[in-house]
Amino acid sequence: MPDSLPPPDSLPPPGETPPVEGSTAEAHPERSDGGPFEHPRIWLGLILLGCALIAAFFLVRMIDL
Repeated sequence: MPDSLPPPDSLPPPGETPPVEGSTAEAHPERSDGGPFEHPRIWLGLILLGCALIAAFFLVRMIDL
């Protein structure tokens, strides 16, 4: 099985990035704090409220019978 590393004379010097592996993409802008997914208590509250409304609907149907 051949060695997967290139020969030592073709390696770039330490601290330099080979031109083939360089990135032309710009840095991603950081999003501001306070996004909707950073508030799990709000989402949990909405889910629990929905569960309570569905449970109340079926409880009222059972009582009505």
